[in-house]
Order: sequence, then structure tokens, then C-alpha cells
Amino acid sequence: MSEVKLNARGLQCPGPIVMLFKQMKIAAPGDLVTIEVTDSGFKADVEAWCKKTGNPLQSLTEVEGVTVAVIVKG
Repeated sequence: MSEVKLNARGLQCPGPIVMLFKQMKIAAPGDLVTIEVTDSGFKADVEAWCKKTGNPLQSLTEVEGVTVAVIVKG
């Protein structure tokens, strides 16, 4: 298992989800992908994307306008 960190700060929709999608395509099952985003709509987007793709959302936090999502490759 490995962990990858993505910086999508400053990107607007659909940029962060596209970045996440590309990383998840090459990730191995069980890998953790952490993404940092400043787009305010990302929280709803990532929750829906995880449900649709079957990749568990391990955590979703926001601190000072930065949303941090940790997703497990399913």
C-alpha cells in the first residue's frame, strides 16, 4: 500500500475530480490518495464520485478554506 498526495489548490471544477480520477486509474487497490482542494463545490463532488466509483472516502475535512479528502482505492 502506498500513499499519494495531490495538490489541486486553485483548480476549479472539474479540475480536482479529473486529477483524482487520473491518479485513481493508476493506483493499486488499498492505496491512499490524499487531495487538497480550494474549490468550494469539491466536497459534494468527491462524496458523489466515491459512491459512484466504489472507492471509499476515508476522511473529508476542511480547514481555512482548504478541503482535504483521503480516498482508498477500492
